[in-house]
Amino acid sequence: MSKITPPAPSPVEFEPEFVAGLKTLFEEKIVFNRVLGLKITLLSPERVAARITMTDQLVGHYAHNRIHGGVISAGLDAMGGLAVMAAIGARHMDESPLQRLQRFSKLGTIDLRVDYLRPGISDHFELRAEVMRLGSRVASTRMEFLGADGKLLSTGAGAYIVS
Repeated sequence: MSKITPPAPSPVEFEPEFVAGLKTLFEEKIVFNRVLGLKITLLSPERVAARITMTDQLVGHYAHNRIHGGVISAGLDAMGGLAVMAAIGARHMDESPLQRLQRFSKLGTIDLRVDYLRPGISDHFELRAEVMRLGSRVASTRMEFLGADGKLLSTGAGAYIVS
């Protein structure tokens, strides 16, 4: 898998109301994302990014202060879902922001694959995701989990039900 590159300028621009609503949904209403400390740093129709700050609650190996593999997996899964939300939002720009935000109620993970490439040791982590294909029923995504130094620590691929 090649590294996910920064997005090119998009012809679709999300309204501030949609961005605020999606951030609230993702960062606050999905309680587990709040537990993980996921914070959106990029929200575009093509790519999304977020950050997790390392805390004691996320440690998987106490002797090495390494992040738990479940945090990596859950973070990548959440990012794949966020990428699908952004792609769905961009596909339905003819609807109001509120109508588009309500489309996510049926979104769910069908399949998730995670490859752990290096130990997760860092003071914070960057997560990125993009949609490879958005069909009428299923979306396919790829995700990355990076250390603060930009080193790729884990990759993921996911399939999500969208209808």
